[in-house]
Amino acid sequence: MSIPVSIPDAGNELESETGRRTVFRGKIVDVGLERVRLPTGRDVELEVIHHPGGAAAVAIDERRRVCLLRQYRHVAGGWLWELPAGKLDPGEGPAVTAERELAEEAGLMAARWDSLGRLHSSPGVYGEVIHLYLARGLSEVDLGHEADEVIEVHWVALSDALAWCADDTITDAKTLIGLYRADALLRGARAGDGAC
Repeated sequence: MSIPVSIPDAGNELESETGRRTVFRGKIVDVGLERVRLPTGRDVELEVIHHPGGAAAVAIDERRRVCLLRQYRHVAGGWLWELPAGKLDPGEGPAVTAERELAEEAGLMAARWDSLGRLHSSPGVYGEVIHLYLARGLSEVDLGHEADEVIEVHWVALSDALAWCADDTITDAKTLIGLYRADALLRGARAGDGAC
């Protein structure tokens, strides 16, 4: 059952922040309590996690294989299949982050980059925005994993990776969305100009 709410028509009026208090400041995220006035005029207090954002690379080779990482994630309780990705460093643009993470985590660099858009991972409470990129024209570089990362690099046929998205083998949101968007772009490119 839904309850109708009257929202004033003010031409896309956003909420306004009336107060903020940081309750935790970490190495990656800050947690805050924020007082906001919603577009309805109602004042509420929200718990918000601030994150610098991130970027991910869908690296696809000439054989239509995608580079996937099998990565241990404590919070998820085990191993996940993911795209090479990471958080934006201060002053770093998302395309630079995607390029850096592809090199560090997968040992790859790409000659061609295409934007696949962005996603909000959990916008009700989490401020992270992840930028997605398709990487092609791949060549190898030295790996540079961080000490707290446990990663295996795998090459998987794009069709198999998409099947893994459908059968719940891949559960990471950025990876699901990145693979679907890359497949859509490649299908359009093949139909439109014969590109990979």
